[in-house]
Amino acid sequence: MLTRVKSAVAHFMGGAVAPSSDRFSSADLPLKWPYMRPDFLGLSTDEIECSADHVARPILILKETRRLPWATGYAEVINAGKSALNEDQACCEVLTVKRRPGASSTPSKATAKRRSSLPNGEGLARRESSQESAGLVFHYWALFDGHAGSGAALVASKLLQRHVVSQLQEVVDVVCNTTLLPPTLLGVESEQRGTPAAHRALTRAASLRGASGAPGSPAPRFFAEKRVPHESLVVGALENAFKEMDAQIEREKSRYNVSGGCTALVATFILGKLYVANAGDSRAIIIRNAEIIPMSTEFTPDSERQRLQFLGYMQPHLLGGEFTHLEFPRRIQRKEVGRRMLYRDFTMTGWAYKTIEDEDLRFPLIYGEGKKARVMATIGVTRGLGDHDLKVHDSNISIKPFLSCCPEVRVYNLTQYEHGADDVLVMATDGLWDVLSNEEVAESVTSFLANCDPDDLHRYTMAAQDLVMRARGVLRDRGWRITNDRLGSGDDISVYIIPLMYGNRQA
Repeated sequence: MLTRVKSAVAHFMGGAVAPSSDRFSSADLPLKWPYMRPDFLGLSTDEIECSADHVARPILILKETRRLPWATGYAEVINAGKSALNEDQACCEVLTVKRRPGASSTPSKATAKRRSSLPNGEGLARRESSQESAGLVFHYWALFDGHAGSGAALVASKLLQRHVVSQLQEVVDVVCNTTLLPPTLLGVESEQRGTPAAHRALTRAASLRGASGAPGSPAPRFFAEKRVPHESLVVGALENAFKEMDAQIEREKSRYNVSGGCTALVATFILGKLYVANAGDSRAIIIRNAEIIPMSTEFTPDSERQRLQFLGYMQPHLLGGEFTHLEFPRRIQRKEVGRRMLYRDFTMTGWAYKTIEDEDLRFPLIYGEGKKARVMATIGVTRGLGDHDLKVHDSNISIKPFLSCCPEVRVYNLTQYEHGADDVLVMATDGLWDVLSNEEVAESVTSFLANCDPDDLHRYTMAAQDLVMRARGVLRDRGWRITNDRLGSGDDISVYIIPLMYGNRQA
């Protein structure tokens, strides 16, 4: 086992080793889409080829500001030779979710008589009547950071928004009208009331509470309805969209060459609110009046240690008999069996002592610390899309069960603040955050925008370009260097800078 782990560590490629299969090679399958850069960049084939120059590392920016909504700024640069192609992908679109045929913008008589579980005044504002009849229009920005290939990131950049639209379709009649209940709640309740078995169950439950439950009397309302805010329906739609995207990648892996996996960072503007969904180690922050508001959490082996350890404890077969879910300060040697050493498990945030046993000699589920931490010595992120074939090097131990596709979703209400021209949402892959802190990014963006003409719509793209340049650095004899001769980012970098004042205008 130790030899396998050493080999895995030696063959890291973007945080993961490429999967292998005894049945077939995915490289023999056709690509669903050929390698490309984001559509909104409008690059020719020659320009795409030139963008992959690992020595020059040209910074790509938007040619026309009108290609993206809200005068959004975007810039990107390829890595310094870590992978042959840029494994980052990006997508930005304005999308429409059509309302169901026959959906009314006014409540029915029956609905008006009862109290909605989606309370008035909570959540999303009413749309104008013309917009209600047309459907829900929303804005979508996304970044995908691939590993062990660019295939999963490319597929997600093309398809995830379709899943978002599909999931929002299920709740569009509710979120566009504060007086309507979710159709599913109405359907379930009416079905239960019409079922004799359900009626008897309600009667029995009511009798336990002292109700008569006499034949012919109306069924009592024994079960209380939960009050569901409108924004929770949007959050649920985003969460399900990520799960559906991951499932589609798994279904199509036998038909197409979808290499590796990817992290996903998505921002949507829906009815006056920004929803930021993150699965991976990309990051989003809001800069408002020079204040930093974090809009995501990085999911790494360090940050999700307890979840991973709990899964290994509950399902030890996933560890293949060669890993331990326990964490120790260092690798244990056989001569230390019987001695006491510090450890921690999924129940602990601190450390305690235990007597070392033979089972503790197994390799740790989480190896390394910080940015160097790896799950099963293989992958450095714990949430994302794809990676269905990822295994521990030279073994049949699957890593996918420890990797979650579920995002964390944070909500920011734009209508609660009046945003200026320099208030922005910054979204970027980890190539930026590996070398620049939140404070450094905020200072860079704020100072750059302050020196630009407020009426220049190109200012956000130029600010994104400046940010990428700061993180990439300048090529010198000792590699790419940034401020104070620090090592610059050798990773792919992709950055959005989204001005929030446009959201105030549309809210």
